[in-house]
Amino acid sequence: MVLSLFYFRYSKPLQKRTFKLTGCKMDEETALLKERATSAGSQIRNSRLFLAVFSAVLGNFNFGYSLVYSSPVLPKLKSPDADPRLRMDTEQAAWFGSIYSLGAAAGGLGAMMLNDLIGRKLSIMTSAVPSTLGYMLLAGAVDLWMLHFGRFLTGVAAGMTAASIPVYISEISHKGVRGALGSCPQVTAVFGSLTLYALGLVVPWRWLAVAGAVPAILMVVLLTFMPSSPRRLLSLGRQQHAEKVLRWLRGNHYNTHSELRDIQESIDSQKTVKWSHLATPIYYKPILISVMMRFLQQMTGITPVLVYLEPIFAKSQVSIEPRYDAAIVGAVRLFSVAIAAFLMDKAGRKALLYTSSMLMFLASLTLAVASHTTTCPPGPSPPNHTVLGYGTHEDMAVAFQSSQQTAAGLIPLVFTVVFIFGYAMGWGPITWLLMSEVLPLVVRGKASGLCVTVSWLTAFALTHAFTHLVDSYGLWTLTGGNRELFQDGTLFHHYQECIHLTVSLNHLTFVLQILESEVDAYGATTYLTNIC
Repeated sequence: MVLSLFYFRYSKPLQKRTFKLTGCKMDEETALLKERATSAGSQIRNSRLFLAVFSAVLGNFNFGYSLVYSSPVLPKLKSPDADPRLRMDTEQAAWFGSIYSLGAAAGGLGAMMLNDLIGRKLSIMTSAVPSTLGYMLLAGAVDLWMLHFGRFLTGVAAGMTAASIPVYISEISHKGVRGALGSCPQVTAVFGSLTLYALGLVVPWRWLAVAGAVPAILMVVLLTFMPSSPRRLLSLGRQQHAEKVLRWLRGNHYNTHSELRDIQESIDSQKTVKWSHLATPIYYKPILISVMMRFLQQMTGITPVLVYLEPIFAKSQVSIEPRYDAAIVGAVRLFSVAIAAFLMDKAGRKALLYTSSMLMFLASLTLAVASHTTTCPPGPSPPNHTVLGYGTHEDMAVAFQSSQQTAAGLIPLVFTVVFIFGYAMGWGPITWLLMSEVLPLVVRGKASGLCVTVSWLTAFALTHAFTHLVDSYGLWTLTGGNRELFQDGTLFHHYQECIHLTVSLNHLTFVLQILESEVDAYGATTYLTNIC
C-alpha cells in the first residue's frame, strides 16, 4: 500500500520530468543539427568563382578594346603621311569602321549554335581564334583588304563573346552574387575601351593590334583550367561531374544537393517551342519589346560615336587634342557604368532610365544648337567717332572673342561626356538586363540571338552612313532656309534637321522607357505598336 502510494505519487512527476528532459534533449539536438546543416550549406567560398568569372570576362575586355580600335587608327590611315597602300578614302574608312558590326552580327548568330553544341565555355574559348587572327592581320597589314578582314574577324569574336559570356557567368554564379557578377561583362568591356584610348596616346596603331591579342590568349590559358557550367553538365546527364564542379565553385563544405536539384528541375520544366507557338502573345510580345528596345538603343547613335570618337572631336575643333578628349570620355564612361552597377537595385531601373534619357536628350540638343550658334565673321571694325584710342577697344574685342572661342571649344567635349554618361548609366546596361528579364526562358536563346542581330545590323547601317554624311554635309546637317546670318552681324541660331531627329528619337526612347516602367511587359507592346 505504501509502495503503491509512493509509486502513484512520484511516478507521474518522474515521467513528466523524464519527458521534459528528453524533449529538451531532442529539441537541442534538432536545433544543433539544423544549425550545422545550415552552416555547412552557407559556407560558400567565392574565390574560385571569381577566378572563373575573371577568366571569362577577358573576352569582354577584348570586345570593348576592339570596338573602338578604329577611333585612334582612322585619323592616321586617312592622313597624307599614311602608307599609300593603306591610305583610306571616305568609302574605305566607312567600311573599316562599320564592317566590325557585320562581324559581330555573324558571331552572335554563330554563338547561338555553338552554345548548344559545345557549351558556353568552349564557345568563349573558340572566340579567341578569330580575335587573334584578326589582330595579326591588322598588325601586319600591307593592303587594305587585310585591314578590313582583320576588323571583320575581331567583330566575329566580339559577337561570340557578347552572346556566350553573360550566360556562362549566370550559370556558374549563385544568387548571392549573381547580380553583381552580371554587371562584370559591361564594366570590363568599358574598361577595355578605356585601355585602348589610353594606349593610343603613346603606342603606334600596329602595336595596338599586337596588344589586343594578349587578353584573348590569356583568356584561353585561364579558361583551360576552369570548369564547364553545372547546368550544361546536367543537361548532358553527367550528374557526378556536375556535383564535382559545383563543389569546386562553391567550396568543399557546400551542400550541393539542393542547388543541383533546382537546376535539374529547371531543365526538366523546359519545353520545346515550335515556330507556330511564337504567334501566341505570351511569346511574340516580349520578343517585340526586346527587339525594339535593342533597335532604339542603337538609334541613339552610341556606336558611331564610340567608333569615330577621335575623328568627331577633330572635326569639332575642340580646344584639347582629340586623342586626349577620347581618353577623357573613356574614363567617364567607365565611371558611369560603375555608378549604374552600384545603383541598379538601390535607385531602381525606372529612376535610372528617366535620368539616362533626360541626360542624353539635353546633351544632344545642346550640341546641336551650340554647333550652329555662329558669331559674325572677323573683319575691320567700323570707325568709332565718339571714342578716341581705337586700338585699345580692338584689343579688348580680340581678347573677348578669343575667350569666347576657348569656352565654346569645350562645349563638344563637355556635352559628349554628358551624353556618354547618360547612356552608360542607364540606357546601355538596363537594355540588356530588361531583355533577360522579359524574354521567356524557353525562347531566350533564340530571341537573344535575334535581338543581337538586329542591334548589330542597325549599328552597321548607322556606322557606315556616318562617314559619308560627315564628308558630304559636315557633322551637322543644315536646313536650307537657315544658312544666312542677320545682316547686322548679330548671333543667329541655325537649327538643323539633326535636332528634330535627335529630339524625336530620344523622346520616343523616353516614352518607351516610361511605358516599360509603368505597364506590364505584354501591355507595353500594345502601346508601343500604337506609337510607332
